[in-house]
Amino acid sequence: MHIDARTLPNGSVLEADLCIVGAGAAGISMALEWIGSPRTVLLLEGGGLEYEPAMQDLYRGEIVGLPYYPLQAARLHYFGGTTGHWAGFCATLDPIDFDKRDWVPHSGWPLRRKELDPFYARAQLLLELGPYEYAAGDWQRRDPTLVPLPLNPRVMWTKMWQFSPPTRFGARYRDAVIGARNVHLCTHANVCELEANESLGAVDGLRVRTLDGKQHRARARYYVLACCSIQNARLLLASNRRTPTGLGNAHDLVGRFFMEHIEIPGGHLALSGPVNTKMYAFEFGQTKARGELALSAAVQRERRILNGTVSLEPGAPGEVAKSTFQWGTPERLAALRKWQANGKIGPPPDGLPEPAPAGAPRFFHLVTRQEQAPNPDSRVMLSTERDALDMPRTKLAWRLTELDRRSFRVFYEVMGRELGRSGVGRLQLLDWVRRDDGTWPGTLSGGWHHMGTTRMHDNPRLGVVDATCRVHGLDNLYVAGASVYPTGGAANPTLTLVALSLRLSDHLKRTLA
Repeated sequence: MHIDARTLPNGSVLEADLCIVGAGAAGISMALEWIGSPRTVLLLEGGGLEYEPAMQDLYRGEIVGLPYYPLQAARLHYFGGTTGHWAGFCATLDPIDFDKRDWVPHSGWPLRRKELDPFYARAQLLLELGPYEYAAGDWQRRDPTLVPLPLNPRVMWTKMWQFSPPTRFGARYRDAVIGARNVHLCTHANVCELEANESLGAVDGLRVRTLDGKQHRARARYYVLACCSIQNARLLLASNRRTPTGLGNAHDLVGRFFMEHIEIPGGHLALSGPVNTKMYAFEFGQTKARGELALSAAVQRERRILNGTVSLEPGAPGEVAKSTFQWGTPERLAALRKWQANGKIGPPPDGLPEPAPAGAPRFFHLVTRQEQAPNPDSRVMLSTERDALDMPRTKLAWRLTELDRRSFRVFYEVMGRELGRSGVGRLQLLDWVRRDDGTWPGTLSGGWHHMGTTRMHDNPRLGVVDATCRVHGLDNLYVAGASVYPTGGAANPTLTLVALSLRLSDHLKRTLA
């Protein structure tokens, strides 16, 4: 069932057994799990069913740390959320990503990778992916022409990605959600405050506003914040009428540990002979799986560095590979996706290099996706500026550490030696990578991957939510999405956040039984 909050009488009260705030990948994944249940589910979405500039402006905020994308362009504010411009990259986190690593401060998850395997397999279906197989050998058995590079597995390995069509949750699952009798989708319903009870032990209700000035209230037995890493933190911090620091923030952790993936060119690879690189090739909309180069867990432990991968992007000597900060404005990214959807007919969007010439490439730009070390000073805060709903806007301070920079340099040093030893080719590092002065280049950029801000830890002094994703100290409030990640690994976050959302849904079904 679908309700537009603007059509309700002012002061309406919406009631359900479970209330999910946010209808992006996490919120919709959870709502689908409850279709046909005897429990009523209220799915609150701040935007409408389609893009609206006035709604998108509610995500505008300040940037006070390292340069970053405009916040109103980084996440979409309507039904389906950011899957509306998602590229479809999917990979699992590695077992080492869940470990407490003594060289990575604040690392360690309160669960193991194997605990997520059944939920990863279920997430594959929602994201319209292939079989739950992420070993290079699995894909080589399917297609013998997909051959991993002949590298020493004790040093480097091929990490596989699968590609969703990409699934646009707002279009793909709209009919299922709206057609469900027990799931009530309410659009244009912006949650502006979580109202806690007097003891601050539970949430009594949600204050909901529309842009045309109406105010409503939502009440449920259990609540799930599924807005996104920045907005989950913003809402908890802004719910400060009973506690000045905001809900779930007794230990000043809400909003801290904001993480991105450092995505940036690092060097060039010239093949030394006729090496098969088909496994590492990618064409948007056609490639089902591809590999990227990664350092083994043993090397990460030995060299005390962060996790990361490198993709091979065909190019030509003398070209300058650009980061998405330099080229990927929202307008250019939209033009690129339109050009790709139309079969790449005509010239590519302005500024995009022409496609590589036909034939097996011999020269590659190397583009890194590296995890960011958890850093309490990298954080989301509230701005003094307010939006059209009188909510404090966000203030983002994205900050990196010496470990981030050293890990990048060591990764390339180890990779260069292994590519040379194996006879694959010769690696040329970009000048800034070689430097040991701790500085980043002007090409520094992220992957549009927001993680952290409500991190998971069983100790309330070290995390905002516990292993079940329940907010410490609040009996009926949970958080879904990548904001609960203690560390981000080197994999795009969507597959894991959907898996965690399914895991949370199962937990709540047992709780509401």
